Amino acid sequence: MARGSGNNNGGRGGQGEVVSTDNSSSPFFLNNGDHPGLNLVSHPLTENNYHTWHRSMIMALTAKNKIGFVDGTISKPTPNDLLFSIWCQCNSMVSSWIINAVSRDIAYSFLYIDSTFEVWRDLHDRFNQGNEPRVFYIKKQLSSLTQGSLDINAYFT
Repeated sequence: MARGSGNNNGGRGGQGEVVSTDNSSSPFFLNNGDHPGLNLVSHPLTENNYHTWHRSMIMALTAKNKIGFVDGTISKPTPNDLLFSIWCQCNSMVSSWIINAVSRDIAYSFLYIDSTFEVWRDLHDRFNQGNEPRVFYIKKQLSSLTQGSLDINAYFT
């Protein structure tokens, strides 16, 4: 157990609040099956599958009660806070899960970023591209479709 010193940890260890790492509902709880080599998703992130990968990771991290480390609701405590070492341990675990869930080339690009929140934001900024160019291309193709010289009855028969 640890006693927080008042940092904003998403309601998870505020001023004088006791946080137990033995309580499975605590975001600082690590199950015996949680280890750095754990694969949370079946398909690693590549340049083409960010949206489905992101959704799968959100579901997995929510199920593990670690979503606060990537969305920023569990902020990094100060080094003199009793939660600091527990936060570092959990942050490192979630970072290793993310590294295992992306392609090797992508993993190398953020290997030295300390905060899981920063890694998550970096991946979002790099891969969460809108579909506007694709939508424009498809609309352009649709507008140029013709049935040739056939009338409508001949075209569909």
